[in-house]
Amino acid sequence: MQQIEKPVFKEALRFWFKLGWISFGGPAGQIAIMHEYLVDKKKWISDKKFLHALNYCMLLPGPEAQQLATYTGWLLHGKKGGIAAGALFILPSVFILLVLSIIYVEFGKIPWVYSLFNGLKPAVVAIVIVALIKIGKKSLQTYLHYIIAALSFIAIFFFNVSFVLIILCAILIGVLFTYSSPLKNILDANLAKESLSKKVQSEDGYYLTTNSEIPGTGFQPLKLLKMILIFIFLWSVPLVLFYSWSYDFNFWKTLSLFFTQAAFVTFGGAYAVLPYVAQQSVETFKWLSSFQMIDGLALGETTPGPLIMVLAFVGFMGAYHQFGNSLLAGSIGLLTTTWYTFLPSFLFILAGAPLIERTQQNKSVKTILSFVTAAVVGVVLNLTIYFGEAVLFGENFNSFKAVTFDNFSYINLAWIIISFIAMYRFKLDMLLWIGVSALFGLCVYFTGY
Repeated sequence: MQQIEKPVFKEALRFWFKLGWISFGGPAGQIAIMHEYLVDKKKWISDKKFLHALNYCMLLPGPEAQQLATYTGWLLHGKKGGIAAGALFILPSVFILLVLSIIYVEFGKIPWVYSLFNGLKPAVVAIVIVALIKIGKKSLQTYLHYIIAALSFIAIFFFNVSFVLIILCAILIGVLFTYSSPLKNILDANLAKESLSKKVQSEDGYYLTTNSEIPGTGFQPLKLLKMILIFIFLWSVPLVLFYSWSYDFNFWKTLSLFFTQAAFVTFGGAYAVLPYVAQQSVETFKWLSSFQMIDGLALGETTPGPLIMVLAFVGFMGAYHQFGNSLLAGSIGLLTTTWYTFLPSFLFILAGAPLIERTQQNKSVKTILSFVTAAVVGVVLNLTIYFGEAVLFGENFNSFKAVTFDNFSYINLAWIIISFIAMYRFKLDMLLWIGVSALFGLCVYFTGY
C-alpha cells in the first residue's frame, strides 16, 4: 500500500475554503462531505480517527461539524490548521447571510431568490438522509448500538427529552457496559463478530491513523491556562470597543452575554437551542418579531455552513432595530453575534483536542463514546424528520395525530426521492446536484407549479 504523504497547508486550505461554500445539508450533510473527501478520496485521515474526532465533537456544545473541521485541521497542521479550517467553514455563510439579511430588510421577499432556495430544500433533505445512512453504518457497530439509537430517537421525538439528558444517559449506559462484568461480556461478544480484516483495512493506507503520534498532546497546564487567557482577551475586545465607541453599551453588552450563553448551551445542534433563542429575542428583548424569526430560520437553512448561523440573523435584526433601521449597526450586530457564537468552539477544540487525543487507545473511553455516537444517530434522525416535515408539509407537527395533508408538497417529495437516488445510487457529486436543484427551484417558480 502506497504511503500517503502529509498534505501541504495550501492544499488543505483549498479544501477548507471549498467546504465553506458547499457545506449544505446541516451537520449530517457537512460531516458526510468531510468524510467523503478526507477519508475516502484524499485518505488524509482514517475512518477510525475521523470517528474518534467526531465522538468528541458530539459531546460539546456548539456546531459539531464546524468543530470537527477545526479538530481535523488541528490534527493535520496544528493550531494554524485548526483556526484556518474552523474559520473558513463559517466565513462564507457569514458573508452570504449578511447579504441576504440586508436584502431582506431593504427589499423584502424576492420571489425568484426564494424559489431558487426552495429547490435546494428537498435536495438538502436527501443529502441528510444519505449522510444519516453513511454515519449510521459506521457508528452502529452492534445490535446494542442500534437499540441505543432507537431509544434516543423515541425519547426526543415522542417525549421531547432534552438532548443533554439523552447524552448523559448514553454515557451512563456506556459506563455500565464498560465496568459491569456481565454487561461487558455481552458487548465484547457482539464486538467480536466484527471482521478483524475490515478493521485493519480501515487503518491501512492513510496519513493519520489512531496509531499516529500527534505533537503537543497530553495535559499541559501552562498551555491550557494560556489558551483560556487568550479566549478571555478575545472575548473582551468587542465589549471594550463598544464601551469606548457606542452610545448604547447596554445593548451590546446584553447581545454579547446572551449569545455567549447560547453558545455554551447549544447541545444537540441549532434546533435544540432555537426555541430558547426565539423566546428570549422575540418576547424578552423584542429584537425581532416571531415572523421575522421564522424568516431568519429559512435564510439560515438555505445558506452553507452551520444552521446555528441563524443566530447571526437575530443579532442583525436586533441591532438594526435598536439603532433606527441602520444597516451598519445591523451588520456589526451580525458580526458580533457570529464572534460570540463561535469563539467558544475554538476554545473547546484547541484546548481539548490535545487532551482527548490521549484517550483514543483507551478502550473504556472508546466504548463509552461509541454509545454516545449511537445516541446521536437517533437525534440526527429526529432532526431529519423535523426538516422533512417542513419541506413536505410546510410546518412541523407535535404528534402523528396532528399531521394533515392539506398543504403536502408532492413535487418536493418527488425531488427528495430523485435526489436520494442520484446521490446514493449513482453517487453524483453533491455540489453538482445542489446546482441542479437550484435550477429545479427556478423552473418550478417560472412554470407556476
